[in-house]
Amino acid sequence: MSSGSPFSYTWTPAAPPAARVSTSRTEILHLSIAFVVLTVDLTILFGGGGLLTGGGAGFHALASLAVVGIAAAAALTGFLCHELAHKFYAQRHGFWAEFRMSPFGLFFSLLTAFFGFLWAAPGATVISGMSQIDRPNWGRTSLAGPLSNVTFAVIFYAGAIATYDLNAWASSALVLLAWVNAWFATFNLIPVGPLDGAKVLRWSSQTWVVSILLIGAFTAVLTLVLYGVTTPLLGH
Repeated sequence: MSSGSPFSYTWTPAAPPAARVSTSRTEILHLSIAFVVLTVDLTILFGGGGLLTGGGAGFHALASLAVVGIAAAAALTGFLCHELAHKFYAQRHGFWAEFRMSPFGLFFSLLTAFFGFLWAAPGATVISGMSQIDRPNWGRTSLAGPLSNVTFAVIFYAGAIATYDLNAWASSALVLLAWVNAWFATFNLIPVGPLDGAKVLRWSSQTWVVSILLIGAFTAVLTLVLYGVTTPLLGH
């Protein structure tokens, strides 16, 4: 599976800053729609339903609650918690922040999923009150998303190790969830365009280098485990 996930955020002066964690019906609706679409995307991919990776035969797997559950867990941790990490950091530091979906981005993610890979740009966390030249807050807000992914990746990988000798299927599912989160974190740290890495690099080149090297190395290890080159126990 090839996946891209430019989860990012933008600035707008449309709303006043608020020094508390809050949400709205609009944000909940947008997050819910994006979550459902990404769950469908990942269900198609994990079930082998892409036109280039199994065609119609793969859609039989869509009936599996296990596949849907894994896809939902990946969308929850890889996307939803990533965006909420941006939002919560910004709001806890006195800025207004809410997620807004991108209808075109969600449609395009479905289109790519049907062709056997994922390029997801489901929307952005919109932030108000943060100056465009406030590099520290932009950088830290940016880093919060990938750090959320890495935290989940570590938890899932630890679970994969713990269950390796008990339940091979569960261990493999946890490795997949760890890999999805680690890959999302690594991709978002690429320092281009609206991706998180561009803002982190502008804030602190040292922080960006350490982050991309450590997270990238972890993602590489998980890739080897995912494709069976080694086991979750690394060599056993």
